[in-house]
Amino acid sequence: MTSRSLLRLALAGAVTSGAVMLATLPANASKAPPTVPVRLLALNDFHGNLEPPTGSSGRMVDEHGNTVDAGGAAYVATHMKALADRNTIAVAQGDLIGASPLISAAYHDEPSIEFLDKLGLKVAAVGNHEFDEGYAELRRIMNGGCHPVDGCSPAGTWKGAKFDYVGANVLFKNPHERTDALAGLAGTNTPTVKKLLADFGVPALPPVSVKRVNGVPIGFIGVVTQTTPNIVTSEGIKDLKFIDEVKAANVASKLLKLLGVKAQVVLVHEGDQVNAGQSPDSCAATPGPGTRIATQVDPEVDLVLSGHSHQAYLCTVKDPAGNDRLFSQGGSFGRVITQVDLKVNTRSRDIVRSSVVADNHVVTRTVTPDPEISTFVQTWKDRVAPVANRAVGTITADITNTAGPSGESPLGNLIADAQLAATRTGGNAQIALMNPGGVRASLSFAGSPAGEGDGVVTYGEAFTVQPFNNLMQVVTLTGAQLKTVLEQQFTGGPNNQAFTKILQPSANFTYTYSPSAPWGSKVSDMRIDGTPVTDTQTIRVAANNFLVGGGDAFLAFTEGTDLWSGPLDIDAFVDHLGQNNPIAPPATNRITVTG
Repeated sequence: MTSRSLLRLALAGAVTSGAVMLATLPANASKAPPTVPVRLLALNDFHGNLEPPTGSSGRMVDEHGNTVDAGGAAYVATHMKALADRNTIAVAQGDLIGASPLISAAYHDEPSIEFLDKLGLKVAAVGNHEFDEGYAELRRIMNGGCHPVDGCSPAGTWKGAKFDYVGANVLFKNPHERTDALAGLAGTNTPTVKKLLADFGVPALPPVSVKRVNGVPIGFIGVVTQTTPNIVTSEGIKDLKFIDEVKAANVASKLLKLLGVKAQVVLVHEGDQVNAGQSPDSCAATPGPGTRIATQVDPEVDLVLSGHSHQAYLCTVKDPAGNDRLFSQGGSFGRVITQVDLKVNTRSRDIVRSSVVADNHVVTRTVTPDPEISTFVQTWKDRVAPVANRAVGTITADITNTAGPSGESPLGNLIADAQLAATRTGGNAQIALMNPGGVRASLSFAGSPAGEGDGVVTYGEAFTVQPFNNLMQVVTLTGAQLKTVLEQQFTGGPNNQAFTKILQPSANFTYTYSPSAPWGSKVSDMRIDGTPVTDTQTIRVAANNFLVGGGDAFLAFTEGTDLWSGPLDIDAFVDHLGQNNPIAPPATNRITVTG
């Protein structure tokens, strides 16, 4: 791969799909209409939700302020078919896979990719969760082949995604061979282009994909949040670097322009937050990393469709030239489809910005589910049912992942307790800490349609809570290092923590924090089994390998010594559920907040 030029990589998806770009006008250009219509239908953060998501993850506020049930692959397919026309290109903004329910995750998300192929998806940016199992596994998902450990799924040899995955800011750290970016491409090996690409590096993924509709080429630039190394397991991406999204998108934009592609769309897996209860068509986004990208990428870019933050919004921002540009996102879990209608000038080949109209459609469940996709989902549900429906424990009430005032959640605390129990023997763990982002769903007391009964927790439900298959590990930290870990929960520190992330503590570990205190002095009164922690004492701390590797910007974990590895986090959780029946929701009183 490294011996190919950047430009050849950029064109790889377009060439293989037959979408050849032409800078010149067709012979009958004089008879062409002044503009042609194009419709984009976009999804983001699907996360393998083939079945309708449950709880709050399966509800959405619609355009009228009503909270409605939403999502599910069969309903997504029905809505997509109703919205699509002959001018349509289906696109996505990353995290289509990863952190998925068992129906998809059990087969390394091949079922979800096959569903998206059936949906007609053409191009998608990679998200951080596309790297959950590492770069090599992402390449397998893209190109085909059976899993190197688990082998082929019940469907047979995996043939690879039919759509293009793109990621302009995903580069190799130390490529074995660095060549001129435009070597072998006649007519483009100019000093200007050489200077443009001189410090860019060698991409690990195609930076762009080009699709033609109504005779005009549309260029799609993919970028993923540059914080990816902080939020995925480091081993799987050890050979990669993730550079600034704007810098990479601007290089990709200039490449597209060089090739005569002036209609340009950025698909970015990064976004902003909104206040709860907003219409999906409102612009209630609080300016953040998504807005930074949307306002700073090259003026040649006409639209910025985003993801990652699981929010729904339709905003108009100004590009660097002062022109209006769409900046949007469509929630998560298949609950919203973003429709963008636009016109392309047939002579300039550029998008007419004033023609851009966007609408976020909630994927309601009041429509008839698509029969083909319903059958498809049921097939995979049947295949995984013997594992998914196995009862593993009981609970006395809902145990939620909703954080209270201290930042603790009942389910987060339960998982920390389970992880401590699983690592005491062998790892000699004294306390456990769990990252809140790894607690992906709540446990519901009410029985599911599978018929397991009220209060029964199935393996599938437990897996939905803990879907990453992280390894439990234990490291030795000093009291001072442990305090630094806890200080790194808050914004304002040297690791550029994007927002406060309160680690969930095991029941025997308590402490106090003051949100108003300066960073470095927020945490006090750490105690293990009621005994104060000193700076110099050593403590065996259990956490998953994501945290131990410095994930979520908890870099102080990497200073730990005497590493011990134990069971998978899901196994620790399932064992704890089975050994402590029934389990009541733990109290959220392990952390005291003052000031």
